[in-house]
Amino acid sequence: MTTTEPAAAAPEAAAAPGPTKPAPTVRAAFTEAPLAVKTLLAGVFINRLGGFLNIFLVLYLTSLGHSSGRATLALGAYGAGTVLGVLIGGSLSDRMGARNTTAVSMAASAVLTAALLYLTDYATLLAVVVLAGLAGQMFRPASAALLSELAGEDRQVMVFAMYRFGLNLGAMAAPLVGFGLFRLGHDSYDLLFWGEAAIALAFALLAWRTLPSGRGAVRNEGAGSGSYRAVLRDRRFSLYLVATLVHTAVYAQYLSTLPLDVAASGLAVFWYTVAVSLNGFLVIAFELLLTKVTQNWPVRVTVGLAFALLGSGVALYGLPMGPAVIVAGTLVWTLGEIIGGPAIFSYPAVVAPDHLKSHYLGSFHFAFGLGSAVGPVAGGWLFAELGHSFWFVLGGASLVATLLALASLRTPARRPGE
Repeated sequence: MTTTEPAAAAPEAAAAPGPTKPAPTVRAAFTEAPLAVKTLLAGVFINRLGGFLNIFLVLYLTSLGHSSGRATLALGAYGAGTVLGVLIGGSLSDRMGARNTTAVSMAASAVLTAALLYLTDYATLLAVVVLAGLAGQMFRPASAALLSELAGEDRQVMVFAMYRFGLNLGAMAAPLVGFGLFRLGHDSYDLLFWGEAAIALAFALLAWRTLPSGRGAVRNEGAGSGSYRAVLRDRRFSLYLVATLVHTAVYAQYLSTLPLDVAASGLAVFWYTVAVSLNGFLVIAFELLLTKVTQNWPVRVTVGLAFALLGSGVALYGLPMGPAVIVAGTLVWTLGEIIGGPAIFSYPAVVAPDHLKSHYLGSFHFAFGLGSAVGPVAGGWLFAELGHSFWFVLGGASLVATLLALASLRTPARRPGE
């Protein structure tokens, strides 16, 4: 199914518009939200908070006597499982509904994570790692689609800003919680893995008790099941997916290639840690607050500016490396993330036909995950070939992707009743 441009409004609808409804504040958007929305927002935080496996997996496997190569391969396999998981989750959500998909995803993740403690054969362990990564991400399209359905047309960007806030806050706290469990277990991984399993199981039970059953009102009215082929037939949204993949690959460089360049330049690692800490603090402290303003902006302005700032900030790293360059470049692309992150994440849900919403969101998270996985590998190769100047190549790639994104966006993306 190809999503077309909105039809012209009927004359009576285009007459004198009513008073503009004020944009919701952060507090109003949360307190007035249904219980299911609050459950999903809390669940995203809980899930991210319990995401120790990808942080400690390499250390755990090497502690068992496996080589660093095998441990790294297992981490890559886990990443591949997470990328596939969002695609499978999008299809399962259409067939099982958000509640069942979320409960199955988290319950399976709990069982598989705990099972890793009792496996010794490497091939079996590798297979379970892939399945654990897959199961742990299946709930994302389902939860995002249900959030979009329940939030209301005027609160899409704000509710996805809260969604991102939970993701970022949980990601920041997860290493500390994981390390705390590791030390509490007397430097053993048993309590750590069982802790992650318990957190996932808690989310499964919470989702089962509080989320609405069924597959969504529109799907239950006979709109039919969707597929990823239908998503790809939407040419403009396919451009958006390409732009997302490229920009995510560029974004991932601050975690992978930037520290390599900092070390090669002879700078103290302190300045890299300053950059990473600065990004995390600014996003958590200001993204929700700034969304109160940016949620009213046209989607072309918000997403286009965000992508342009990301490319500009990364290109700044191409100047002679020094503390000022690291901080300035990080500030520029972090500003882009704060301005556009919620709109970028909410756009697939806003533009999707109702019966394809979970598939649009699944394809978006797939592109995002693939960019995060491919980006460090591609960036490392480019850095080895081009050296410090590779940042300008990334800036050029980001510029092309920004133009693709601007060509893909529909304004307005969707209206009630279309």
